[in-house]
Amino acid sequence: MRCRLKSPQSEQPPRLWIGHNVSRSGSIARLSAVRCLLWTVITAIGICPAWSSGNADLSDTPTVSKSAQDFTLKVLPMLKSKCFGCHGDDPEQLQGDFDMRARAALLGGGESGEAAIVPGDPDGSPLVWAIRWEGLEMPPKENDRLTETQIQSVVSWIAAGAPWPSQQEQNAIRAAAARQRVTDDGVLVSTSGGTSDTWTYRRYQPDDLWAYQPLMTPIASASSGNQSAPSIAPENVIDMLVDAAIEDAGLTPAKMASPQTLIRRVTFDLTGLPPRPEQVDAFCKDYMTDADAAWEALIDRLLAEPHFGERQTQHWLDVSRYADTGGMSNDYERSNMWRYRDYVVRSFNEDKPYDQFIIEQIAGDELADQSVAARLSADAATVRQVQISGDYTPREAEWIIATGFLRLGPWDSAMIEPEPARQMYLDDVVNSVGQTFLSTTMRCVKCHDHKFDPIPTRDYYRLYATFATTQMAERRVPFLPQENTDRLQTGRRQVQRMLDFAAAEKGKLIAKREAAARRWFDQRGLDYQDADQRRDLPDDQKPPRHVGLDHIEQGQLKVREQDEWIWTRRLERYEPMAQSVFNSGGSSAPKVNARKLRIKRNDEQPQTPECFILGGGDLTAPGDQVTPGVLSVCGLSTTGDAHLQTHEALGDDDPFRLTESIEGRRLGLARWIAHPDNPLTTRSIVNRIWQSHFGRGIAANPNNFGGKGGRPTHPELLDYLAHQLVDGGWKLKRLHRMILLSQTYRRAAVPVDAKAVARSDPDNHWLSYFPPRRLSAPEIRDAMLAATGELNRKVGGLPVMPEINMEVALQPRMIQFSLAPAYQPSATPDQRNRRTIYAYRVRGQADPFLELFNQPNPNESCERRESSAVTPQAFTLMYSDMVTDRSVAMALRLQQKHESPKDQLSAAFRIILGRSPSPEEIDRLVRYIDDMTEYHQQVQPTPVNYPRRITRSLVEEFSGKPFQYQEILPVFDRYTPDVKPTDVDAPTRSLADACLLLFNTNEFLYLQ
Repeated sequence: MRCRLKSPQSEQPPRLWIGHNVSRSGSIARLSAVRCLLWTVITAIGICPAWSSGNADLSDTPTVSKSAQDFTLKVLPMLKSKCFGCHGDDPEQLQGDFDMRARAALLGGGESGEAAIVPGDPDGSPLVWAIRWEGLEMPPKENDRLTETQIQSVVSWIAAGAPWPSQQEQNAIRAAAARQRVTDDGVLVSTSGGTSDTWTYRRYQPDDLWAYQPLMTPIASASSGNQSAPSIAPENVIDMLVDAAIEDAGLTPAKMASPQTLIRRVTFDLTGLPPRPEQVDAFCKDYMTDADAAWEALIDRLLAEPHFGERQTQHWLDVSRYADTGGMSNDYERSNMWRYRDYVVRSFNEDKPYDQFIIEQIAGDELADQSVAARLSADAATVRQVQISGDYTPREAEWIIATGFLRLGPWDSAMIEPEPARQMYLDDVVNSVGQTFLSTTMRCVKCHDHKFDPIPTRDYYRLYATFATTQMAERRVPFLPQENTDRLQTGRRQVQRMLDFAAAEKGKLIAKREAAARRWFDQRGLDYQDADQRRDLPDDQKPPRHVGLDHIEQGQLKVREQDEWIWTRRLERYEPMAQSVFNSGGSSAPKVNARKLRIKRNDEQPQTPECFILGGGDLTAPGDQVTPGVLSVCGLSTTGDAHLQTHEALGDDDPFRLTESIEGRRLGLARWIAHPDNPLTTRSIVNRIWQSHFGRGIAANPNNFGGKGGRPTHPELLDYLAHQLVDGGWKLKRLHRMILLSQTYRRAAVPVDAKAVARSDPDNHWLSYFPPRRLSAPEIRDAMLAATGELNRKVGGLPVMPEINMEVALQPRMIQFSLAPAYQPSATPDQRNRRTIYAYRVRGQADPFLELFNQPNPNESCERRESSAVTPQAFTLMYSDMVTDRSVAMALRLQQKHESPKDQLSAAFRIILGRSPSPEEIDRLVRYIDDMTEYHQQVQPTPVNYPRRITRSLVEEFSGKPFQYQEILPVFDRYTPDVKPTDVDAPTRSLADACLLLFNTNEFLYLQ
């Protein structure tokens, strides 16, 4: 049981804290006198003071030797976990006829008859040889090898004579040990209990439990205890804590970055776009007058821009796995998922409190139901009628749209039985909620108690039970006044044309088939029956299934039927609907089809579903029954009582239980997650925000705060920012502002002493200089469009289809029983050249440019985008159509405003790189333009042709014979392409080549 440090009272002003001892032992000793006035740190405690109850004292256990204790508490649990699987758990299936469950069995050996242990002689014991991998190798898998500590425990036990206490003695030893929360072997953690006592009473190293501890408690602010003491700005607290670590490492902080560097850095960080030249000039001028005031005004302006929400949403969608399709074998479109994306943008722009943001995404539909009931004084039946009609207020509609979060994972029910399909969805939701909001990976708790962290599988299935009444649905929800509904009519017309074509082609084939069927019935003197009427007739009373059609026409019919459904589905993109959920009970999983999910209740009197711990995650191996509940490791009850300390409390007084009613489970969970005393939640979002500015979280694995994740480099800072978040009303813009105002963020990206940094801090964990980073894939594309003036900055709305590599766009993409329709870009540059966050995202077809620059796979949560450099990136930046088109557009923009090459190049530097060029750079590029003009006058580029129709090939399912069919691409009938090299003269192409070089520079691609 851990002790919980006292939580701060919300009415107190910002404070500093009493907390963990500092892991870098010299940091506090070297703080300046001013800092010592500000900070008080208890250095005589471990991770938690109340754990410091001394080492285990088993003197109350009569006549128990130290070796017997070690065997019971260390050796036997290790044998059970590492050895008994093959040598004891199943007496009928003993490998090598070797049983390890008793001392006599070890002395008897296995098939060889040789004793496995020689009491008093570990070096002569075959068991020791095996676990050391000396001749024998046990356990046989590298991942299961015993640690040196585990090996030494076995060696010491055998050296002591290999005592094996009786079961009664073992129970006494365990009971005595359980009364000692802290021993040399680690800390006991109270949870709802594992599937075995061995796991329940497992000990952990305190450093691995940092995330589950309450936030370090701030002491009263200096001003409250000492009227003469100065108040401390939060950004100064950040600098003090970071500087303490730098000083402890023997390093020197870098100087402040230049104003040109700072405005480019922070504008990309907050908006994902580059600053305009006039903005750079204005800021630099103000910076020379009053640097701090200019910097503060710049941050406030950027936080107020609508592009701020777009940039923050990109981070959120990486974690939550946004896509416009469902993935898997069919990759069906989720036609209205764009409304969830825009909800997130609005939430960040409006600075919605983060606790409210959490609750709306997990239980917004339950909030809406409560609101409807109150607004209409309605009973449950009326609330359900409104669920069908969609008669919601804007606020209620917003809440329902928010629950699109619960629909973001890949899912399809095709060829899967209802129960496994249902399990697949619930498993995904449990893991997604854990990773996104709690930085806790739940997937590895599905089959067993967590191998490394104090999270029992019981808690996994309590969360599973929380979502057991949650059903997927596409719900009618009115469009909101603030939603961008442009292009609804034009988009609907294009989809309708594709649908009409598919239906017409299908109709021709059906007409031919039915004509043949009619003849078949006439020849036999039977009345004609259409396909639906004759479906259940005996085979001898109806014609063959595809009568009158050859294998080519049979295959074409199947394609047209699939196309008709696909385009009918896509029409929903333009309807007031939302990907969401609703609550419903039932004794078994409902049979649903990912093609069309609507609110459907089969039970007139809903039954509360029963949930069980599933052995190995197998539906056919139910164990103990569980009720809805929350994670017990934090000790935070569902009523908000923090720091509970006993798993023995489970039962009628279970503090971690949620309601068992069909309604309200998710709302209870959401409120528990959003509770200010939940340390996982506050640390999680603070860590993600820090990473968005420094490229790396204070804790290196934002999705995994467990023992195998990266420990925080600045734990005091992480907890301080978490306190600031809660004390500031959960407002995220305030937190961004606080971080950006710090000198830590404003430092130059060049260390003062590179050699010293390479020795002491090669990964820049202590932030003695600002960590440079490469622009992400969306930033690269958006920055190019912004530079060329092509970027459509409109916020929100239907997904757009940027022009992508034509081979990828038209390549066959298999879905179940057919091919998916070809990718057709949006018809005009104004539609195509919107921000990347609004691009249509298909799970089964990635944009090759974005994918090459490490766009994450939407099937898995991405805690941090990679920025690996590979050779194809250089080729893409130099030769791809996308970058070539941007270079031509850039050249045309320069020519419109400037006549001489020198002026054009000067403007290009300022727009693309944010600085003025040197005379040498201008001279070299002018000569380059002259050379390239001569080249382009002799070489003509190849024009680009867009197909209006393509021929597809497939193999017919039943005959195995190939067939072909035509697919139309009507967008190219009225397509306005980007300006291509063939559309401009040689001087323009040569200027475009110079722009291409600037787009390929590290100065453009990297933030300093």
